[in-house]
Formats: sequence, structure tokens, C-alpha cells
Amino acid sequence: QVQVVESGGGLVQAGGSLRLSCTASGLTFDDYAMTWFRQAPGKEREGVSCISWSGSMKIYADSVKGRFTISRANAKNTLYLQLNSLKPEDTAMYYCAADRTSGYCSGSWSNRYYWGQGTQVTVSS
Repeated sequence: QVQVVESGGGLVQAGGSLRLSCTASGLTFDDYAMTWFRQAPGKEREGVSCISWSGSMKIYADSVKGRFTISRANAKNTLYLQLNSLKPEDTAMYYCAADRTSGYCSGSWSNRYYWGQGTQVTVSS
């Protein structure tokens, strides 16, 4: 049984930083590209960042480029997202997802995924 669990969310002031973590079990972690999504209240879910199985390919949404950094530790079955220079508009539930379609990032944000339950990030102004 595949389990994906996020952690690290919280309340932070604008300009602050957080690091999100995601652990996955029940799968061969380094077979999967991993993606972070987020969904704010009343808005559609959006892709934030993707990292390929090896970590050699990374893509970011324009809204977070230069501020967020995705990384992974395959030996630990763990995915990370470093969030810097946070803005109130970054407030959302952040979800980790393992891409069941490919080990590479396509940028389509619409593949089939194993999903986590989410971790809340709230940025105060």
C-alpha cells in the first residue's frame, strides 16, 4: 500500500521561510518523479514544482521561481520543498504527489499520481 505523508507546514510571516518534507512508502521511490502542488481556498489546484527520479531535472511554476527549491533524498524516500521569501499569496494547502506516469517531469501537472493528505502553509502579512 502506497503512503505519501507531508509535514513541515505552519504559520509564518511574509518574507519568512519554511521547509516542507514528504516521505513515501510502499513504492520504489527513485522510480518516480515527485511533484508539489498547492491549493488555496476557492482556487484550483496548481502545480508548484517537479523533480525527476534522479533529481537532475527540476521545473517550477513561474509564481515560485527563484523563491522555492525542490530536492529529494532517494536513500531516505524523502522529498523536500524549501520555501523562501514567502508571500501571503503562497498561503495554501501543499500536497506531495508521486507521478505514476513517469520518472521525468513533463510540466503537464495532470498525470496520475499517488497523493498525500497535505500540509497547510499560512503566510501572514
